[in-house]
Amino acid sequence: MGFPSFMEVLDFIGTFAFAISGIRLASAKRFDLFGAYVVGVVTAIGGGTLRDLMLGVTPIWMTNPMYLICSGIALLWVIVFGKRLIHQQNTFFIFDTIGLALFTVVGVEKALALGFPLWVAVIMGTITGAAGGVFRDVFINEIPLIFRKEIYALACIIGGLFYGLFDWLGVDLVLTQCLSGLSVFLVRVLAVKYHLGLPILKGEGEEG
Repeated sequence: MGFPSFMEVLDFIGTFAFAISGIRLASAKRFDLFGAYVVGVVTAIGGGTLRDLMLGVTPIWMTNPMYLICSGIALLWVIVFGKRLIHQQNTFFIFDTIGLALFTVVGVEKALALGFPLWVAVIMGTITGAAGGVFRDVFINEIPLIFRKEIYALACIIGGLFYGLFDWLGVDLVLTQCLSGLSVFLVRVLAVKYHLGLPILKGEGEEG
């Protein structure tokens, strides 16, 4: 068995990061261990599963158990370092943003590798990055982040477009992947730090 590719490494790190973000929120809602693990798994593989089904391929976790194992390791991580994580309010944001960035790159790369055009790849990258978080928030009875004022899915779109730009410019593949993921991370961090967001659609009769 050979060494994992760079994309596989990104995928596994993203899985671990997203699983921790889901388990962290589940623990705050006082889920039991099994419930927390389910939330972590859904957060980690939900977007990738939806992407693969739309691309007409077998979801990756059905051919490689490492994704379920990564989620289990994330559960153990939260159990061991739970008190420390709970006292660090930015933990969820950090792990969620890392997962968002890495999964966006993985989604874009997979769609392009299957021969789809860039615009489809950007959508697939956004689904890979953001859909798991939607499933997570639904499971824990929260309004999904992508429906709030915070910039979330838009960061994935920007990262996907940067991927296309760097690829068109002939930038090295690994560097393209790194820069694309970094752009997602920076957009999300800067948006939260400076309270940037899209305008809110106001209902009929609302003012201000």
